[in-house]
Amino acid sequence: MKHRVVIVGAGISGLTCGVVFAERGYETAIFAKAVGQQTTSGAAAALWFPYDVDPTDKVIPWALQTRRALIDLTHVPNSGVSMIELRQFSRSEQIEIPAWAISLGARHIIPSEVEGSLKSFKCGFSLDVPLMDTTIYLDYLANRFLKADGEITENVRFEKLEDVDSKFDLVINCSGIGARELVPDGDLESHRGQVAIVSRIKDLLYAVVCDDSPLMYAIPRRNDCVFGGTNQHSDDLAVHSATTTRVVAECSRALKIDRPNILAERVGLRPFRKSGVRVERDRLRDGRTVIHNYGHGGSGFTLSWGCAENVFGMTG
Repeated sequence: MKHRVVIVGAGISGLTCGVVFAERGYETAIFAKAVGQQTTSGAAAALWFPYDVDPTDKVIPWALQTRRALIDLTHVPNSGVSMIELRQFSRSEQIEIPAWAISLGARHIIPSEVEGSLKSFKCGFSLDVPLMDTTIYLDYLANRFLKADGEITENVRFEKLEDVDSKFDLVINCSGIGARELVPDGDLESHRGQVAIVSRIKDLLYAVVCDDSPLMYAIPRRNDCVFGGTNQHSDDLAVHSATTTRVVAECSRALKIDRPNILAERVGLRPFRKSGVRVERDRLRDGRTVIHNYGHGGSGFTLSWGCAENVFGMTG
């Protein structure tokens, strides 16, 4: 007999797990405080690339599996998934291309020799990657889940996982940073990210990322552009106007453009786990099975389908 499945959390991990289970015939419900664009996932740039996450030996296979799934979704109308050239730069003299990226076609580029690239960067590499427009993709996943007879209940907060209705015999924990108290898991820490959503940048046809301090990225989307960012060890969800000013100024300087109109400001807490992403089967105190799927740091979208399939494979 198939499990009655409940998923705690409706960010990218919870919605993706929901689709995987519901489309395979499982009675599946999602309970969450917020859904989709109102979660940390809604504040993400959602560019496919492993970032701020461990351990590499698990992360890369999950990421590559997710990449294949996302490439398939680029052919689905209105999914919000497309391919884009990522230009990853460094302000120092050297940047190493990961071996797995070389196998995907990554190549070194010299900023001064690439049209539109910036002389303030010393070196970099280019790679075609999936981009998920969160204003479209999260709703696409939620609607796909509902179409498969899944149910979503918002404004729900649990003190502990055992509080989930006992009619569900399989609990999938996709609670992100909330798992710090819900499990509880002291290995989780919040890595605060603040972004500015700005008007679409004319002629910016590729994503620009620089991980050197100050962290900088500009991610063009269908109707706007995401300027970032920050990666601070903090639980502060408040928007700081001074941070927005700095982020927009740095991106504008790097892109050599006038400062664009700011459409919105978003803050999210990346759920970084010091001991690595947790995709693990466990047992609740009441005897029910729980499968944890959290701690993805800045790579929730990048690992989403790989981790969801891993979770499904643990159902036994």
